[in-house]
Amino acid sequence: MTRPVRQPRRRPRPAGALALSLCCAALVSAVVTVGPAAAAPADNSARVIALVNQHRRQAGCGPLTADRRLDSLAQSLSDDMAGRGFFDHTDPDGHSPWDRARAASIGYLGGENIARGQPTPEAVVTAWMDSPGHRANLLDCRFTTLGTGLHQGPGGPWWTEDFGYPQNAR
Repeated sequence: MTRPVRQPRRRPRPAGALALSLCCAALVSAVVTVGPAAAAPADNSARVIALVNQHRRQAGCGPLTADRRLDSLAQSLSDDMAGRGFFDHTDPDGHSPWDRARAASIGYLGGENIARGQPTPEAVVTAWMDSPGHRANLLDCRFTTLGTGLHQGPGGPWWTEDFGYPQNAR
């Protein structure tokens, strides 16, 4: 199960305007429980970024670099989805990815992908690449940074990618 969301980049953006475009793809995935032999979260994050960058290179895009602030934002959503039992970009309190980014003083969020059930970085990146909406986020050459979040546990794992625009182009 995966879902992408992205914010269209428009220049200039009117004050207070926030465009939210949701694109959902129905993908069949197995729900698995990852045991103690699973790779450490940092290893999974590095592997996701490496796999995404392979696809971006093939598409003629520059590489994404890890962003700690986006990592924290992505990890918070993965943990929240697991903890409160939902799977969506908008949390049960009605907060969108851009609401959460704004609360964390992040003004450069460009898009978000979520997934649930894929047991490895390879499986989740494959699922995202097989979905047009997720693929569009992954291969958007305007994005320059990436934050990843992974919550492992029964009913998951829950994956989140948060993509960022260049901070000086806001």
